[in-house]
Amino acid sequence: MGNKPTIALSHLGCEKNRVDSEHMLGLLVQAGYDVDNNEELADYVIVNTCSFIQAAREESVRTLVELAEADKKIVITGCMAQHFQAELLEELPEAVALLGSSDYHKIVDTIERVEQGERVKEVSPEPTYIADETVPRYRTTTEAVAYLRVAEGCDYRCAFCIIPHLRGNQRSRSIESIVAEATELASQGVKELILISQITTNYGKDIYGKPMLAELLRALGKVDVPWIRMHYAYPTGLTSEVITAIQETPNVLPYLDLPLQHSHPEILRAMNRPWQGRVNDDIIERIKAALPNAVLRTTFIVGFPGETEEHFEHLRQFVQRHEFDRVGVFTFSPEEGTPAYTLPNTVPPEVAEARRDILMQIQQPISLHKNQAEIGKTVPVLIEQENPTTGEFIGRSPASSPEVDGWVYVQGEASLGEIVPVTITDADIYDLYGVVAETSLTGDWGENSQPKAVAR
Repeated sequence: MGNKPTIALSHLGCEKNRVDSEHMLGLLVQAGYDVDNNEELADYVIVNTCSFIQAAREESVRTLVELAEADKKIVITGCMAQHFQAELLEELPEAVALLGSSDYHKIVDTIERVEQGERVKEVSPEPTYIADETVPRYRTTTEAVAYLRVAEGCDYRCAFCIIPHLRGNQRSRSIESIVAEATELASQGVKELILISQITTNYGKDIYGKPMLAELLRALGKVDVPWIRMHYAYPTGLTSEVITAIQETPNVLPYLDLPLQHSHPEILRAMNRPWQGRVNDDIIERIKAALPNAVLRTTFIVGFPGETEEHFEHLRQFVQRHEFDRVGVFTFSPEEGTPAYTLPNTVPPEVAEARRDILMQIQQPISLHKNQAEIGKTVPVLIEQENPTTGEFIGRSPASSPEVDGWVYVQGEASLGEIVPVTITDADIYDLYGVVAETSLTGDWGENSQPKAVAR
């Protein structure tokens, strides 16, 4: 493509960052640039960084340093660029450009300016941009899966979270824009759309004056895609209207990622989440009653400043009582610039790590029991990988989300990107094992709708 430089991209962080990366690649390809996965062959390497917690920053720094030592010309983008713009440009002379978290759409102009000898810095002080369906996109997920961003930023101010500072306040896309992109992705063969934002249950409040998730789900139900999955459903946003929309929209999976973070009201107040302490038990029981086939995933933070043994015991019992399908546990990471950073009564790291291990040990037999309950069932599985040596396929059932949940290892004939019926024959804590069934699955794969097996 002429004399234009070759560009590689190193993606770090969450799925929201991934969508940013895909838009940058799409814009570059549209502008005629060569995009190569091999960083060694690239003239420029874009590093889309994460700055959510200390571990993420360390990974971003390691990547940047390794590329600098390899004498690569680096374009730093993403949350860490937004967070530490001056420090990064000062410490890394190899960085030829820096783009903030909502400036990724300027990537083509940035490369052109760099090619003219300019060192570029584009960081909007208040992130306001969100890409719509008209912005080119070069997907980096497996062929049959795509993330679909419905909103960006966050209006909540949880004491431990720096996301609003890095990504700005909530800004939603219109229902029409989201449906248009979903329709295009479906035409490309996508079988699973994963709706993402910081708080998906708050979708639309900023542009419609009230949350509009139920209306969005119903609109997406008309798109020809088998699975629609939601990430980050705040419990207070799971209204009766949203639950009814899940029940009545066949391709919306009853998979709910609930970022609860803790169970004790005192810790939740300290986290600036006081509303949640009153509804945790009630909302979970209500979801289970309304969506008996729902898969509930959640995350918790242990070691938050002021967390006592009594607080932790409350959380331990909460996890045992509700038997979530999926649980992630993180130790508190003090983030400078957040209210929690200066809170007294810090918990020693070794205590926080021990509490994390206790919760994960509690969850393991729960996860094993739930997985073993799948043995003998025939479930739909989206095939995503193939082991060319063994011929074994790897995929996911509707109960598992990419990158955070377990796999289904499949024997038998299948094709990548296809949803096939698989009879589960074995299970461990994280994964399922099965064989392609001599049946086909008909019907919906949404809530309260068990596909029927029929002879092939």
